[in-house]
Amino acid sequence: MVGIDWAEFEELAQAVNNWGRWGSDDERGTLNLLTSARVVEAAALVRDVKTFSLAIPLSEDGPQLGFVAGRTNPSRTMVAVHEPLGGDVDGVRFNDDAVQMGLQAATHWDALAHVSYAGRMYNGFPPSVVSDAGAAHLGADRMGAVVGRGVLLDVAGAAGVSRLDVGVALTSDDLNSAEELAGVTVGEGDIVLLRTGQMQLLRAGDKMAYAISTAGPSMQTVRWFHERGVAGVAIDNLSFEVFPCEDGAPMLPVHMLHIVEMGLLQGQNFDLEELAADCADDGRYAFLLLATPEPFVGACGAPVAPVAIK
Repeated sequence: MVGIDWAEFEELAQAVNNWGRWGSDDERGTLNLLTSARVVEAAALVRDVKTFSLAIPLSEDGPQLGFVAGRTNPSRTMVAVHEPLGGDVDGVRFNDDAVQMGLQAATHWDALAHVSYAGRMYNGFPPSVVSDAGAAHLGADRMGAVVGRGVLLDVAGAAGVSRLDVGVALTSDDLNSAEELAGVTVGEGDIVLLRTGQMQLLRAGDKMAYAISTAGPSMQTVRWFHERGVAGVAIDNLSFEVFPCEDGAPMLPVHMLHIVEMGLLQGQNFDLEELAADCADDGRYAFLLLATPEPFVGACGAPVAPVAIK
């Protein structure tokens, strides 16, 4: 794995910093690149009305194994079972459920409130905007609609395998190869979906392998996403970036650079298997993506049920 030192990290942070780009009070970051024109262009990609759900099932058998405190898999309970409404024994009755879960314990987007480091949060907001009461700024409720052109970069397929080995650190060369396979040039406002094939581990029930050693983007990819002007990046694994992290790098450096410096929308646990198979079949790797998160007020992340439409 390529070694990284702190000086390189700081240089990269300065190079990709987007603070002030959309105003001093901006809380949406790269989502500002999802302009009306981009949405119109994305809608034109719908031809056959083939739809693909990219969300994993919500259940206690989710991907979390307790390594991060509070990230509990969804636990659903019934709070009403054929409960009558009114006095008529043959009248209307209702059934209701309640769920308790960690908001990052599903297919989700990270809000810009999710990460801070060295007293820094996106766009110069102080860390104090997040307290025990939640995020007063940069929360999931500030994201708004997430709709645009999705582009699948099948880095596993471009490498000629169905699934990358765990711990593989993706580089810009890997992204270029996947872009060449897709026949699409990633550009400003695109939402990139990275397929490593690691969702196959979760589907097979090997949650431990899925959770503890991840193939994903390294710091070598950060400039690539910045230069292309992407609005968001989502992946089919638990930690987003390569884990264990690159030699000499701080813990989760890609999170720090994407979320704090760039204000880049970042998503995890996207199930890209059926979509990838269809893209390989018809050769179309760009599509309309609907991926608006649940607008939990003050939340540092939010579940999403993304749908790709071709």
